[in-house]
Amino acid sequence: MQSIKRYWKTYILGGILLLVLFVMAETGFQVRAFAQERYADLQNFSKVLNLIQQYYVEETDTKKLVYGAIKGMLRELDPHTNFMPPDIFKDFETETSGEFGGLGIEISNQNGILTIISPIEDAPAWQAGIKAGDKVIAIDGNSTKGMSLVEASSFMRGKKGSKIVLRVVRENEEKPRDITITRGVVKIKSVKYTDMGDGFAYVRITSFIENTGKDLETAIANHMKNNKGQINGLLLDLRRNPGGLLDQAVKVSDMFLKEGVIVSTIGRNKAEKEVAMATKKGKYQNVPLVILVNEYTASASEIVSGALQDNKRALIVGQRTFGKGSVQSVIKLGDGSGLKLTVARYYTPSGVSIQAEGIHPDVEIEDIDPEVFAKSIQKQQSTREGDIAGHLKGDKEKAAEKLDVKKGAEEGALAWWKDVGSKKDEKLSPRDNILKKDYQAYQAFSYLKAWNTMKGLTR
Repeated sequence: MQSIKRYWKTYILGGILLLVLFVMAETGFQVRAFAQERYADLQNFSKVLNLIQQYYVEETDTKKLVYGAIKGMLRELDPHTNFMPPDIFKDFETETSGEFGGLGIEISNQNGILTIISPIEDAPAWQAGIKAGDKVIAIDGNSTKGMSLVEASSFMRGKKGSKIVLRVVRENEEKPRDITITRGVVKIKSVKYTDMGDGFAYVRITSFIENTGKDLETAIANHMKNNKGQINGLLLDLRRNPGGLLDQAVKVSDMFLKEGVIVSTIGRNKAEKEVAMATKKGKYQNVPLVILVNEYTASASEIVSGALQDNKRALIVGQRTFGKGSVQSVIKLGDGSGLKLTVARYYTPSGVSIQAEGIHPDVEIEDIDPEVFAKSIQKQQSTREGDIAGHLKGDKEKAAEKLDVKKGAEEGALAWWKDVGSKKDEKLSPRDNILKKDYQAYQAFSYLKAWNTMKGLTR
C-alpha cells in the first residue's frame, strides 16, 4: 500500500514537473519569437539607414535621420507623446518655472489640426489677438498640415523681438486671418486676485506652474487680512487654463478638502493604481467655493475641478471642459534630448476617466456677449396694481416717497447692467470691471453670493 502511494506521489510530481517544463518551454519559445521579430524589425531599420548613408544622392546627417525616425514612430501614438531634440528640450525644462521665451500659447493637435487651447494672458500672442480655439493652418507661410506639436513649437520659438505670422481660422469667420506676433519673454503670473467686496474673492489661475499653490495661499491670506480675517466665498476661475504640473493641482485641491481622494492614475498595468489623497490639512475646508470652467479648461485644471466636484466641495459652473486626461512622463535622454511619453490616464475620485470626456459642470452657463445681454434685458411693460392711477399705496412705496426715491426704481440685473454700462471702464471698481465684460463670471458670482441656498449641492 505504501509503495502504491509513493508511486502515485512520484507520478503526480513528475506530471507537475513535466507541465512546468512544458510551460517554461512554451514561454521561452514565445519570448524568443518576440525577440526575433523585434530583432528583424530593427535589422530592417539598420539596413535602410545603412543604404541611405551609402547610396543616397547627397550626404546625410545620421543624427537627423535617427531623430526623424523617432518622430515618425511617435506619430503612431497619441498627440501628447513627443520627442524633443536637445535645444527644444532645454527650452521645455524652463517653461514650468514661470518665465521663458516665445509667444505664450498652449497648442494641441485636434483631428490633425494645430489648435490654440489658450493664449497665456498678457503674453505676446494674447496681446496680438490670438484667441482660444483658433486653428493654426500656417506658420510664416509654411503649412501646418501633418506638423507635430514639437515641430510647431520649434517654428514658433525665436529671438526676442523677432516677428512671426500665424495664419488662423477662427470660428464663424469665412476667411483665414494672418496675425503678426512679436516674440518676447513670457512671464507667467499664474494667480490673479480681485477683491469682490463684502468678503468675496475672485481668483483666476491661468496655469499650474511651480509656485501656483503657494501663490494661491498668499492671495487668500491677503484677502482675509484685508477683510477682518474673513472670506465669505471664493470664485475660482479656471477657464482657458491649459493645465501644468500635477503636484500643484493636488496642492490646490488639498487646500479645500477635509478628506478623500483627489485624483488617481492608472497606467498599462491596471493593477498598479496611484492615488493622491487629501492630507486633512486644508486651510479653507469650509469656504464657499464656485469654480468656473469652459471648453479650454484642460489637464491639471480638470483634476482640480473633478476632485472638488466629486467630493461635493464646490459647485462647478460654465461649460464642459476640454478632456485632456492623460499623464505624460518626461525622460531626459543621454544626448540632451527628451521624450514626453503618455504613461497613464487620470481618474476623478468617483473613478471616471477625464480623457476625451472632460468635466461636466453642475450648472451650465453659456458664454454670452455682455453687451448683447445688457441690450436683451427688457423691463416688463405689463400693467400691475402699482401702475393704476389712484391705487392704494403700499408700505414700501410710502417709505420711498419719504426718502425721495424715484417711482419705479429698477432693481436686479437690469439696474446693475445699466449702471455699470453708463460708466467708463476706468471709473469702475475692479469687481464691476470684471463682471461688466464677462457674463459667465457675473452669473457664477451670483451663485456664489447665493451659497446658503445651495448648501444641499455642496455637502
